[in-house]
Amino acid sequence: MIELGVRRFRCENARCPAVTFAEQVAGLTIPHSRYTPLLRGMLTQIGLALAGRAGARVAAAVGITVGRDTLLRMVRAVPEPDAGEVEVLGVDDFAFRKGRHYGTLLIDMATHRPLHLYDGREGEDLADWLRGHPEVRVICRDRSSGYAEGVGSGRHRPSRSPTGITCGPTSVRRPRRV
Repeated sequence: MIELGVRRFRCENARCPAVTFAEQVAGLTIPHSRYTPLLRGMLTQIGLALAGRAGARVAAAVGITVGRDTLLRMVRAVPEPDAGEVEVLGVDDFAFRKGRHYGTLLIDMATHRPLHLYDGREGEDLADWLRGHPEVRVICRDRSSGYAEGVGSGRHRPSRSPTGITCGPTSVRRPRRV
């Protein structure tokens, strides 16, 4: 427990909506905050590792009382990391509802982070995305004709991986015995 004495100031301007102000201690207090920056960082890390109920139990074990909803709110407040330049792009489809509704997922294969999600399996969405990202050198995709058309129309010259094979799980062809 930290017992901290701060000064309160009164505003002398009659039109000021805030009547009083509390002194802030740099690095220790934030206006209207229940947690210090250090405790907020610790709870965010617990929330990222364990999420709601499990994170609240671990926090309680180390002596911090926090609710599961608060931990989840802290996790949602963490900014998304910048994707940067994508050199190897993974393209795959998935089913929202099998046989009826499909989507397309774009993944940065270097960081294994999702980049974009499209509704449908048309190649035009992929082509539009590729026009805005000319740094893409290798595309890992399945043999869908829609994605092939999207790669072809979205880039000046489609390329394969540097080794000449497609990325991801592939079957190795063995030479024939004669």
